[in-house]
Amino acid sequence: MTEDSQRNFRSVYYEKVGFRGVEEKKSLEILLKDDHLDVEKLCTFSQRFPLPSMYRALVWKVLLGILPPHHESHAKVMRYRKDQYSDVLHALKVIRFVSDATPQVEVYLRMYQLESGKLPRSPSFPLEPEDEVFLAIAKAMEEMVEDCVDCYWIIRCFVNQLNTKYRDFLPQLPKAFEQYLNLEDSRLLSHLKTCSAVSKLPYDLWFKRCFAGCLPESSLQRVWDKIVSGSCKILVFVAVEILLTFKIKVMALNSAEKITNFLENIPQDSSDAIVSKAIDLWHKHCGTPVHSA
Repeated sequence: MTEDSQRNFRSVYYEKVGFRGVEEKKSLEILLKDDHLDVEKLCTFSQRFPLPSMYRALVWKVLLGILPPHHESHAKVMRYRKDQYSDVLHALKVIRFVSDATPQVEVYLRMYQLESGKLPRSPSFPLEPEDEVFLAIAKAMEEMVEDCVDCYWIIRCFVNQLNTKYRDFLPQLPKAFEQYLNLEDSRLLSHLKTCSAVSKLPYDLWFKRCFAGCLPESSLQRVWDKIVSGSCKILVFVAVEILLTFKIKVMALNSAEKITNFLENIPQDSSDAIVSKAIDLWHKHCGTPVHSA
Protein backbone atom coordinates (compact mmCIF):
# COMPACT_ATOMS: atom_id res chain seq x y z
CA MET A 1 0.00 0.00 0.00
CA THR A 2 1.41 3.41 -0.98
CA GLU A 3 1.92 6.21 1.52
CA ASP A 4 -1.00 8.21 0.06
CA SER A 5 -3.38 5.25 0.14
CA GLN A 6 -2.33 4.48 3.73
CA ARG A 7 -3.04 8.07 4.67
CA ASN A 8 -6.43 7.99 2.94
CA PHE A 9 -7.29 4.73 4.71
CA ARG A 10 -6.34 6.24 8.08
CA SER A 11 -8.35 9.41 7.37
CA VAL A 12 -11.47 7.38 6.52
CA TYR A 13 -10.98 5.23 9.63
CA TYR A 14 -10.50 8.23 11.94
CA GLU A 15 -13.59 9.88 10.50
CA LYS A 16 -15.69 6.74 11.03
CA VAL A 17 -14.69 6.44 14.68
CA GLY A 18 -15.29 10.13 15.36
CA PHE A 19 -11.79 11.56 15.05
CA ARG A 20 -12.27 13.59 11.92
CA GLY A 21 -9.35 15.93 11.34
CA VAL A 22 -6.78 13.97 13.39
CA GLU A 23 -4.48 13.60 10.39
CA GLU A 24 -4.92 17.26 9.44
CA LYS A 25 -4.09 18.36 13.00
CA LYS A 26 -0.89 16.31 12.89
CA SER A 27 0.04 17.86 9.53
CA LEU A 28 -0.43 21.37 10.94
CA GLU A 29 1.64 20.56 14.04
CA ILE A 30 4.49 19.42 11.77
CA LEU A 31 4.28 22.72 9.85
CA LEU A 32 4.31 24.72 13.09
CA LYS A 33 7.43 22.94 14.38
CA ASP A 34 9.63 24.36 11.62
CA ASP A 35 12.10 27.02 12.75
CA HIS A 36 11.02 29.11 9.76
CA LEU A 37 7.28 28.80 9.20
CA ASP A 38 6.29 28.29 5.58
CA VAL A 39 3.60 30.95 5.09
CA GLU A 40 2.51 29.55 1.74
CA LYS A 41 1.98 26.06 3.19
CA LEU A 42 0.05 27.53 6.13
CA CYS A 43 -2.15 29.40 3.64
CA THR A 44 -2.75 26.20 1.68
CA PHE A 45 -3.61 24.27 4.85
CA SER A 46 -6.04 26.98 5.99
CA GLN A 47 -7.73 27.00 2.59
CA ARG A 48 -8.18 23.23 2.59
CA PHE A 49 -9.02 22.52 6.24
CA PRO A 50 -10.53 24.25 9.29
CA LEU A 51 -7.84 25.32 11.74
CA PRO A 52 -7.88 23.61 15.16
CA SER A 53 -8.99 26.14 17.78
CA MET A 54 -5.79 25.76 19.80
CA TYR A 55 -3.66 26.91 16.84
CA ARG A 56 -5.99 29.40 15.15
CA ALA A 57 -4.72 32.59 16.81
CA LEU A 58 -1.07 31.67 16.12
CA VAL A 59 -1.71 30.83 12.45
CA TRP A 60 -3.80 33.97 11.94
CA LYS A 61 -1.08 36.14 13.50
CA VAL A 62 1.53 34.67 11.15
CA LEU A 63 -0.68 34.93 8.04
CA LEU A 64 -1.72 38.50 8.88
CA GLY A 65 1.90 39.56 9.40
CA ILE A 66 1.56 40.24 13.12
CA LEU A 67 4.26 37.65 13.77
CA PRO A 68 7.22 36.92 11.47
CA PRO A 69 7.81 33.41 10.08
CA HIS A 70 10.88 32.97 12.33
CA HIS A 71 9.89 31.18 15.55
CA GLU A 72 12.78 32.61 17.54
CA SER A 73 11.49 36.17 16.96
CA HIS A 74 7.91 35.56 18.14
CA ALA A 75 8.38 36.39 21.82
CA LYS A 76 10.31 39.59 21.10
CA VAL A 77 7.87 40.79 18.43
CA MET A 78 4.86 40.15 20.67
CA ARG A 79 6.54 42.20 23.42
CA TYR A 80 6.77 45.07 20.93
CA ARG A 81 3.12 44.55 19.98
CA LYS A 82 2.11 44.55 23.64
CA ASP A 83 4.11 47.72 24.35
CA GLN A 84 2.50 49.48 21.39
CA TYR A 85 -0.94 48.37 22.56
CA SER A 86 -0.23 49.76 26.06
CA ASP A 87 1.11 53.06 24.70
CA VAL A 88 -1.90 53.67 22.46
CA LEU A 89 -4.34 52.72 25.22
CA HIS A 90 -2.55 55.05 27.66
CA ALA A 91 -2.72 57.93 25.16
CA LEU A 92 -6.47 57.44 24.74
CA LYS A 93 -6.98 57.48 28.51
CA VAL A 94 -4.91 60.66 28.87
CA ILE A 95 -7.06 62.50 26.31
CA ARG A 96 -10.16 60.96 27.95
CA PHE A 97 -11.40 59.15 24.89
CA VAL A 98 -11.70 55.90 26.83
CA SER A 99 -11.87 54.89 30.46
CA ASP A 100 -11.89 51.66 32.44
CA ALA A 101 -15.68 51.58 31.91
CA THR A 102 -15.47 51.78 28.09
CA PRO A 103 -16.62 48.54 26.40
CA GLN A 104 -13.60 46.63 25.08
CA VAL A 105 -14.75 46.66 21.44
CA GLU A 106 -15.05 50.44 21.58
CA VAL A 107 -11.54 50.62 23.03
CA TYR A 108 -10.31 48.62 20.03
CA LEU A 109 -12.10 51.02 17.67
CA ARG A 110 -10.59 54.13 19.28
CA MET A 111 -7.13 52.54 19.21
CA TYR A 112 -7.53 51.75 15.54
CA GLN A 113 -8.79 55.27 14.79
CA LEU A 114 -5.87 56.85 16.63
CA GLU A 115 -3.29 54.68 14.89
CA SER A 116 -4.81 55.29 11.46
CA GLY A 117 -5.19 59.05 11.96
CA LYS A 118 -9.00 58.91 11.99
CA LEU A 119 -9.79 59.68 15.63
CA PRO A 120 -12.68 62.19 15.73
CA ARG A 121 -12.38 65.40 17.73
CA SER A 122 -14.83 64.11 20.32
CA PRO A 123 -15.96 60.63 21.44
CA SER A 124 -19.54 61.93 21.17
CA PHE A 125 -19.29 62.31 17.39
CA PRO A 126 -21.55 59.84 15.50
CA LEU A 127 -19.89 56.73 14.15
CA GLU A 128 -19.13 56.38 10.45
CA PRO A 129 -20.36 53.29 8.53
CA GLU A 130 -16.79 51.95 8.47
CA ASP A 131 -16.70 52.27 12.27
CA GLU A 132 -19.87 50.17 12.55
CA VAL A 133 -18.21 47.51 10.37
CA PHE A 134 -15.13 47.57 12.62
CA LEU A 135 -17.25 47.18 15.76
CA ALA A 136 -19.20 44.23 14.32
CA ILE A 137 -15.98 42.44 13.38
CA ALA A 138 -14.39 43.32 16.75
CA LYS A 139 -17.39 41.99 18.69
CA ALA A 140 -17.18 38.66 16.85
CA MET A 141 -13.40 38.47 17.17
CA GLU A 142 -13.64 39.13 20.91
CA GLU A 143 -15.54 35.83 21.22
CA MET A 144 -12.81 33.97 19.32
CA VAL A 145 -9.60 35.41 20.80
CA GLU A 146 -9.19 35.62 24.58
CA ASP A 147 -6.06 37.77 24.93
CA CYS A 148 -6.78 41.51 24.49
CA VAL A 149 -3.47 42.28 22.77
CA ASP A 150 -3.82 39.38 20.33
CA CYS A 151 -7.44 40.29 19.72
CA TYR A 152 -6.69 43.94 18.89
CA TRP A 153 -3.86 43.12 16.53
CA ILE A 154 -5.85 40.44 14.72
CA ILE A 155 -8.86 42.79 14.34
CA ARG A 156 -6.60 45.61 13.16
CA CYS A 157 -4.85 43.50 10.53
CA PHE A 158 -8.03 41.68 9.47
CA VAL A 159 -9.80 45.01 8.83
CA ASN A 160 -6.72 46.38 7.04
CA GLN A 161 -6.73 43.29 4.82
CA LEU A 162 -10.36 43.98 3.89
CA ASN A 163 -9.56 47.64 3.16
CA THR A 164 -6.43 46.98 1.09
CA LYS A 165 -6.03 43.48 -0.35
CA TYR A 166 -9.77 42.94 -0.87
CA ARG A 167 -10.78 46.56 -1.52
CA ASP A 168 -11.36 46.04 -5.26
CA PHE A 169 -12.93 42.58 -4.86
CA LEU A 170 -15.57 43.26 -2.19
CA PRO A 171 -17.74 45.49 -4.44
CA GLN A 172 -17.82 42.66 -7.02
CA LEU A 173 -19.18 40.04 -4.63
CA PRO A 174 -22.92 40.85 -5.09
CA LYS A 175 -22.57 40.21 -8.83
CA ALA A 176 -20.67 36.97 -8.17
CA PHE A 177 -23.36 35.94 -5.68
CA GLU A 178 -26.03 36.37 -8.35
CA GLN A 179 -23.94 34.40 -10.85
CA TYR A 180 -23.38 31.39 -8.57
CA LEU A 181 -26.94 31.38 -7.20
CA ASN A 182 -28.15 31.23 -10.80
CA LEU A 183 -25.92 28.19 -11.39
CA GLU A 184 -27.16 26.43 -8.26
CA ASP A 185 -30.85 27.36 -8.36
CA SER A 186 -32.06 29.65 -11.16
CA ARG A 187 -35.67 29.38 -9.94
CA LEU A 188 -34.71 30.81 -6.56
CA LEU A 189 -32.89 33.71 -8.22
CA SER A 190 -35.91 34.36 -10.44
CA HIS A 191 -38.10 34.59 -7.34
CA LEU A 192 -35.73 37.17 -5.81
CA LYS A 193 -35.86 39.18 -9.04
CA THR A 194 -39.65 38.97 -9.20
CA CYS A 195 -39.78 40.40 -5.66
CA SER A 196 -37.21 43.09 -6.58
CA ALA A 197 -35.11 41.73 -3.73
CA VAL A 198 -31.75 41.16 -5.45
CA SER A 199 -30.51 44.73 -4.99
CA LYS A 200 -31.85 44.88 -1.42
CA LEU A 201 -30.24 41.77 0.04
CA PRO A 202 -28.06 42.35 3.15
CA TYR A 203 -24.80 42.64 1.21
CA ASP A 204 -23.17 44.90 3.82
CA LEU A 205 -23.83 42.31 6.55
CA TRP A 206 -22.59 39.49 4.31
CA PHE A 207 -19.62 41.05 2.55
CA LYS A 208 -18.47 44.20 4.37
CA ARG A 209 -18.94 42.68 7.84
CA CYS A 210 -17.99 39.18 6.64
CA PHE A 211 -21.11 37.72 8.34
CA ALA A 212 -20.17 39.15 11.75
CA GLY A 213 -23.46 39.42 13.63
CA CYS A 214 -25.12 36.97 11.24
CA LEU A 215 -23.38 33.67 12.01
CA PRO A 216 -22.31 32.50 15.49
CA GLU A 217 -18.58 32.73 16.15
CA SER A 218 -18.12 28.94 16.21
CA SER A 219 -19.16 28.81 12.55
CA LEU A 220 -17.82 32.22 11.56
CA GLN A 221 -14.20 31.41 12.43
CA ARG A 222 -14.15 28.65 9.79
CA VAL A 223 -15.17 31.23 7.17
CA TRP A 224 -12.58 33.70 8.42
CA ASP A 225 -9.88 31.02 8.13
CA LYS A 226 -10.36 31.31 4.37
CA ILE A 227 -10.38 35.12 4.37
CA VAL A 228 -7.22 35.38 6.46
CA SER A 229 -5.44 32.83 4.26
CA GLY A 230 -6.20 34.49 0.96
CA SER A 231 -9.77 34.31 -0.33
CA CYS A 232 -12.73 36.61 0.30
CA LYS A 233 -14.77 34.77 -2.35
CA ILE A 234 -15.81 32.24 0.31
CA LEU A 235 -18.27 34.94 1.45
CA VAL A 236 -20.20 34.54 -1.82
CA PHE A 237 -20.72 30.83 -1.27
CA VAL A 238 -21.83 31.29 2.34
CA ALA A 239 -24.47 33.72 1.06
CA VAL A 240 -25.52 31.30 -1.71
CA GLU A 241 -25.75 28.41 0.75
CA ILE A 242 -27.89 30.47 3.14
CA LEU A 243 -30.38 31.01 0.30
CA LEU A 244 -30.29 27.33 -0.67
CA THR A 245 -30.74 26.18 2.93
CA PHE A 246 -33.74 28.43 3.52
CA LYS A 247 -35.14 28.15 0.00
CA ILE A 248 -38.62 27.05 1.10
CA LYS A 249 -38.91 29.94 3.57
CA VAL A 250 -37.58 32.52 1.07
CA MET A 251 -39.84 31.26 -1.73
CA ALA A 252 -42.83 31.71 0.58
CA LEU A 253 -42.00 35.38 1.16
CA ASN A 254 -43.34 37.79 -1.43
CA SER A 255 -41.63 41.11 -0.73
CA ALA A 256 -38.05 42.37 -0.74
CA GLU A 257 -38.45 43.73 2.80
CA LYS A 258 -39.63 40.42 4.24
CA ILE A 259 -36.87 38.47 2.48
CA THR A 260 -34.17 40.87 3.67
CA ASN A 261 -35.48 40.91 7.25
CA PHE A 262 -35.43 37.11 7.32
CA LEU A 263 -31.91 36.85 5.86
CA GLU A 264 -30.58 39.36 8.39
CA ASN A 265 -31.85 37.14 11.23
CA ILE A 266 -31.45 33.56 10.05
CA PRO A 267 -31.86 30.71 12.57
CA GLN A 268 -28.52 29.97 14.24
CA ASP A 269 -28.94 26.22 14.61
CA SER A 270 -28.21 25.58 10.92
CA SER A 271 -25.02 27.64 10.75
CA ASP A 272 -22.46 24.81 11.04
CA ALA A 273 -24.12 22.88 8.22
CA ILE A 274 -24.40 26.04 6.12
CA VAL A 275 -20.68 26.79 6.46
CA SER A 276 -19.68 23.18 5.71
CA LYS A 277 -21.83 23.12 2.57
CA ALA A 278 -20.60 26.59 1.57
CA ILE A 279 -16.98 25.46 1.78
CA ASP A 280 -17.82 22.39 -0.34
CA LEU A 281 -19.55 24.67 -2.86
CA TRP A 282 -16.54 27.00 -2.88
CA HIS A 283 -14.17 24.10 -3.62
CA LYS A 284 -16.56 22.81 -6.28
CA HIS A 285 -16.55 26.07 -8.21
CA CYS A 286 -13.08 27.42 -7.38
CA GLY A 287 -10.93 24.40 -6.55
CA THR A 288 -8.56 25.32 -3.74
CA PRO A 289 -7.67 28.94 -4.49
CA VAL A 290 -4.56 30.15 -2.67
CA HIS A 291 -3.38 33.78 -2.48
CA SER A 292 -6.31 34.85 -4.62
CA ALA A 293 -9.45 36.75 -3.71
